[in-house]
Amino acid sequence: MSDTPGFPWAADLGDGTYRNPVLNADWSDPDVVRVGDDYYLTASSFGRVPGLPLLHSRDLVNWSLVGHALQRLEPAEDFAAPRHDCGVWAPSFRHHDNRFWIFWGDPDHGVYQINTPSIGGPWSTPHLLKAGKGLIDACPLWDEETGEAYLVHAWAKSRSGVKNRLTGHRMSTDGRELLDAGRIIIDADRLPGWFTLEGPKLYLRDGWFWILAPAGGVEHGWQGAFRSREFFGPYKERVVLAQGRTEVNGPHQGAWVSSAAGEDWFVHFQARGAYGRVVHLQPMRWGADGWPVIGNDGEPVLVHTKPKAAEQPPAAPATDDDFPGGHFGPQWQWTANPQPGWSVRHPGEGLRLACRRTTDAHDLRKLPSALVQRLPAETFTVTVELALTGEDKGAKAGLAVLGDAFSWIGLEHGADGRTHLVHRFAETVAELERDAAHPREAPDGRALLRIEVAPGARCRFFADTGDGMRPSGPVFAATPWRWVGALLGLFATAPTGEGDSAGTASFTRFRITA
Repeated sequence: MSDTPGFPWAADLGDGTYRNPVLNADWSDPDVVRVGDDYYLTASSFGRVPGLPLLHSRDLVNWSLVGHALQRLEPAEDFAAPRHDCGVWAPSFRHHDNRFWIFWGDPDHGVYQINTPSIGGPWSTPHLLKAGKGLIDACPLWDEETGEAYLVHAWAKSRSGVKNRLTGHRMSTDGRELLDAGRIIIDADRLPGWFTLEGPKLYLRDGWFWILAPAGGVEHGWQGAFRSREFFGPYKERVVLAQGRTEVNGPHQGAWVSSAAGEDWFVHFQARGAYGRVVHLQPMRWGADGWPVIGNDGEPVLVHTKPKAAEQPPAAPATDDDFPGGHFGPQWQWTANPQPGWSVRHPGEGLRLACRRTTDAHDLRKLPSALVQRLPAETFTVTVELALTGEDKGAKAGLAVLGDAFSWIGLEHGADGRTHLVHRFAETVAELERDAAHPREAPDGRALLRIEVAPGARCRFFADTGDGMRPSGPVFAATPWRWVGALLGLFATAPTGEGDSAGTASFTRFRITA
């Protein structure tokens, strides 16, 4: 599937309306900025590389993935191995002084920012604006009238021992320096019923400073709005979006964006277990009392009239890949900072991954050279063709569903000198993978692999080694990490031995269908 007309899961219903979620995949903690008639979205990318995805739309409904803003995670040595729930948390996307800006918090290192005059880059080197543990969800604001600049961020209790409060700073206009020690501008421990206040987005409107921030936790929280005449407060609060009588749990954390036509919209996520945090679009208006009204009087809508914009063809981020010249599309990310030699360029089609030797070949969760992408829908089928070259015992490659538990199907060179079809898995608490089905010979060293994903992220595995497509093993329930949804993955690896590599795996015709 690709971001082309006729995409079967596009949110655009083709009759002037759209259906939520507008992005039915794990585009976690989204923020959106409009420049002219173009909208750009970024999202948390955690420990995957490249990071900070860049999506483009002309109508907030039909989106294409156009690249990434962050080519390596810093400090680079800290991300040489997978750190699935760490890295880039809840970025903020802004356009100021003819530049695009992205600020984010890394819970282990502090607040970073990058910027560029063009969405296509190059982006600046990450600048550590505020060092410290537990500093997350950073958002800047430039006051165009006064020339002042500000920053607000939240806190992760897991690193700092502090949560449920927002800290504000005055900031230099170049975004490179904070001008004060910072103050707590909202302490939600003093607000009855409020807990886990985080994810702030900072705005100015009609002389008011607005902070739109979620509270109540990822799964079942709500969206709060805070306003003050002064940046440092005091702020008044209101719940402006909650689940109510709908089936949309925890509708919160995201972006207010105004269209060129003068409409207001709110983009937020919904946590859906193994599928991650999918993205919804809500209408927004301003009530007579000056407070925002989001969705259907504070409850999320599932179907609504599209934003006013020129007609756009139905689209969603691409997933299919023929890997021309050995290159992979922007939908793919490594699970750590990549190293030379993980993939091999060549003049034809197909992805060639080196079977790199590692002490972690038994556990895909620890493998830095897994190439992954998001689950693209609730139900779908994924297929890929695999060929495994070389003869080194234990060299293996396959197609995986990767999360806190994982399962994969693929090929492995056995001690008998033959290539076998294998299907393995590991539970959340397991340190070693084990067989999910009895191995069988793959006489040509090739296989067509397939995974069918049903509601609840229940995965059935299949393979064809020349004797027809056959099911393998029991149903596997995909499992998210703590903050990250499950992922589809391609990998090649081998146990320790002589040399760095034990052959090559070739993947061709990666396809996802409804």
